Amino acid sequence: MPHDSSATVFRIDKFIVPAAVLNVFVDQMHRIQNTLRTLPGCLRAMVLTQTGGPGEFNALTVVEWANDEAVAAAQQAVQKKFAEDGFDPKTFVQGLGVRSDLAMYAQA
Repeated sequence: MPHDSSATVFRIDKFIVPAAVLNVFVDQMHRIQNTLRTLPGCLRAMVLTQTGGPGEFNALTVVEWANDEAVAAAQQAVQKKFAEDGFDPKTFVQGLGVRSDLAMYAQA
């Protein structure tokens, strides 16, 4: 489906997090979201946890970006920050036994 690169875009990451590590995982997601909120073009950043229903994903992160350009700039800034902090998100997620589904979305 075609996407207008000047329209707002959403990064929605869905996670299946073992209950024993949910607090550790959510704390780290909040730290990342706090960084994202400081970047140009970030309109909204949230960490959500499941409170009911049969869904398998029990944690989500949602970030709304002004446009594709803001997303590209943020990706570079976040990679630099992770490198400076010595943080590897893949290793973090794998170490906790978390499964994820990561994607960009546009309003239909």
